[in-house]
Amino acid sequence: MFWEEVDDKILLHTPSGFNFSNNLQYLSRSTNECLFHIQDNKIRKAIPIGTCNLLIEISEYKDEILAINFINDTCPDGKNRNEEIVAYIIEWFDLNADLQEFYKLASNDPILSQAAKKFEGLRIMGIPDLFEAMTWGILGQQINLTYAYTLKRRLVETYGHSIHFEGHDYWLFPTPDTIANLTVHDLSGLKMTVKKCEYLIDVANLIHKGLLTKEMLLAENDVKRAEKILTQIRGIGPWTANYVLMRCLRFPSAFPIDDVGLHNAIKQVTGSPTKPTRTEIMQLAQHWTGWEAYATFYLWRLLY
Repeated sequence: MFWEEVDDKILLHTPSGFNFSNNLQYLSRSTNECLFHIQDNKIRKAIPIGTCNLLIEISEYKDEILAINFINDTCPDGKNRNEEIVAYIIEWFDLNADLQEFYKLASNDPILSQAAKKFEGLRIMGIPDLFEAMTWGILGQQINLTYAYTLKRRLVETYGHSIHFEGHDYWLFPTPDTIANLTVHDLSGLKMTVKKCEYLIDVANLIHKGLLTKEMLLAENDVKRAEKILTQIRGIGPWTANYVLMRCLRFPSAFPIDDVGLHNAIKQVTGSPTKPTRTEIMQLAQHWTGWEAYATFYLWRLLY
């Protein structure tokens, strides 16, 4: 991915067909998001780079070129720092994925064609940090999205850190070592279930102790083997595992087939009075092989 430094900012050249507006619209889906701030077609986010916490602003410089500006910059300059920032954004926006094959199969697929055409240029906006991704998966279990955002905000604002700038707090997600040292009683004020508190602390301990890492999961190089590792963790079922494999590990074959949103989207596209069965979804998805994650993500996008 080509990038350059121009006038104290980074210019990141994105793949052909990338649509910043469509990605920004996706990121704007909740007014209760606490980990970034969007205004005037720009997104500001605090990100950890080494021992520093940086506040950056991302905007569209030209078609398919993103401008990355440093806001309230207190971190030492250096090419290595900029390389880390670019790597973070590439992973966040999934810019290394070549979507030509996905669009080709989607254009001829009765379930995917509408979403693929409407949201062309949209990427699976990821969650680069494994602990954050697994936490979001745990928080979202068996509750609606609105309440999941409320729980996330409570967790972040209680145990995270923030950069205050121009009257706004830009939060960084709590680190696993912070949560690993808590008890269920400590988390009880966040109003999540006891089980979710236990799962969260367990996962934090695994990551903090180095018993679970992104490198470990990626080394499997197989979505089913990586899924098996995750589902052996208490509180992590197939849905949560595939969500993490999709949003954080970038396995294109990750497929949260039991997701209610996916069922509702397929019901909407087909005009069926009932939600599809698991068998029916498997039949519909037989041509999505290798692109199940993107198929799911684009279908979700039809719902809001």
